Amino acid sequence: MDYAAVGATHAPDLMQYPPEHSIPAEESWRIGSGEERFQIAGEALLSWTAQRAAGLSLQDVRPAAGPAYAGVTFDEEGTPIAPSTRDVEQRFDAEGTPFVGPGMTIRLDGRVGGMRADAELRVISVTEERRHIGFVLGTVGDSVVSGEESFDLQWREDTDEVWFTVRAFDAPVGLLYRVLPALVKRRRRELFARYLRAISPLYATPL
Repeated sequence: MDYAAVGATHAPDLMQYPPEHSIPAEESWRIGSGEERFQIAGEALLSWTAQRAAGLSLQDVRPAAGPAYAGVTFDEEGTPIAPSTRDVEQRFDAEGTPFVGPGMTIRLDGRVGGMRADAELRVISVTEERRHIGFVLGTVGDSVVSGEESFDLQWREDTDEVWFTVRAFDAPVGLLYRVLPALVKRRRRELFARYLRAISPLYATPL
């Protein structure tokens, strides 16, 4: 990773106390209700639909070496938990691209709102539970920003609603972004909007 605060997107106080020199962002949307909606959205999320629909191209997808690696996980307060040693079954989409997997490294290429979005990224953790599906993606290098994104789907037991939450922090790396931090926020807003359209093109309701 090219940043120190690995896993910080799961910190409860991310928006108040982001990693040094970084700009935090968070959005949540209600995207429907019920188990079927949750499962369909989860399948889309773990098959890289959000990234592809954002106009980004997946290149050089490299699963983690060894079947035992399961990535870092976090408790409800955002505290890291020791990595699991269980084997994780690898799945593939219709084009043969591996689903999101812990420890996987990928290359994304493309532009968002006219701004460069190329980067090498690593999947830090993956969550697949009965009511919670998500993963954390962090930069490894060759990006205009350094930082992390977390993608989470929650099927709430009390209301039956399905919510999609994306959290991120970006530290400017490229010269233009260091000089004009507002571009970092603009780039992030555009990414969030595209992620939402990808996971829920019909049912989005802002929080």
